[in-house]
Amino acid sequence: MKTNIEFLKGFQLKSALVAGIIGASIPFSWLMFLILVKSEIFESWMWTPVIFIPLGGVFGGLFFYLMGFVWFPSGKPKLTAIIFSTLFYFVAIWLSAVFAFNLTGHWD
Repeated sequence: MKTNIEFLKGFQLKSALVAGIIGASIPFSWLMFLILVKSEIFESWMWTPVIFIPLGGVFGGLFFYLMGFVWFPSGKPKLTAIIFSTLFYFVAIWLSAVFAFNLTGHWD
């Protein structure tokens, strides 16, 4: 899908979806690993972090795609954008974890 909006020139929906799926699959697979290892202590409130933390990964992955491949496609600005967007990815996951655990009442 090509767009006429200037800051989204070069945006491709398929690539953005792949970036979002990869961004969500990393924390989701880690959370599912923790759940499977300790399945006897899994409670119903734990579904909220399992849903919200990968959502933070989706936004972080989309931001990574936009910064590294759409807005800054080459050169030294691309390296700076990838470093910054990697940091943003982890901050997005952390903030979504804080939100999820605060929502369930388990963030002290």
